[in-house]
Amino acid sequence: MNTPSDEQLVAYLDDELDPGYRQQLTDAIADDPLLNLRVQWLSRSSLPYKNAYDELARQAPLERLQARLDAIPAREPQGLSRRWFIGAAAAGLVAAGALADRLFLAWHTRQAQDWRTLVGDYMALYVPQTLEHLPADEAAQRAQLRTIDARLGLNLTPAALKLPGAEFRRAQMLEYDGVAIAQIVYLDARYGPLALCVTRSNSGNRALAHERRHSMNVVFWTQGQHAWMLIGHNPANELAHMATSLSNNPT
Repeated sequence: MNTPSDEQLVAYLDDELDPGYRQQLTDAIADDPLLNLRVQWLSRSSLPYKNAYDELARQAPLERLQARLDAIPAREPQGLSRRWFIGAAAAGLVAAGALADRLFLAWHTRQAQDWRTLVGDYMALYVPQTLEHLPADEAAQRAQLRTIDARLGLNLTPAALKLPGAEFRRAQMLEYDGVAIAQIVYLDARYGPLALCVTRSNSGNRALAHERRHSMNVVFWTQGQHAWMLIGHNPANELAHMATSLSNNPT
């Protein structure tokens, strides 16, 4: 079947499709991990976005601006000068600018978290059997990495991506809502699937940080124009050691 649109998947979630097509989609979702992930992502559309923006609006410096306006001597309408109107407009711009800054920071933080959420959801579907059959020859690895390099402006090599106790199994490009994400997957002999993922970022250099997603440990950092994350069932300190080694390799 053709790749379903987001509108069709939303209709699927809302049980608005005819039974025949719904069954086709159910079978496709069960067979296609990426499609399964899209459905999971769309099912989260009920998150309280309005409440988040209401909170930002409440934090705007309205009281301070009102106090400044109250301090201006009252005048008759015909006595209002051009300077008064310019000052009032400037005050409005300050309020709008402060709110815009907060909204931008909230959006930027949300974007940084969303791509890690997406990767975490995808990795939760992996089991060792997902990767065992994949070829692991260096020629295939180099060809896969060239695709990533061309898309994200990197210079990756199998040697620079070696991790102790884990075998490089596949490198591939993913994309969600226009955001390109490279995924380099390993099979760790003790802990199973492990992934190094990267996307473009304009947040500057940031040190290693830790979190957990789907019972997996995550180490993430930004370097230059890229954001990185390492995710797997390995202990957090082991992942941190791997991430430090990877971040010290030139890309």
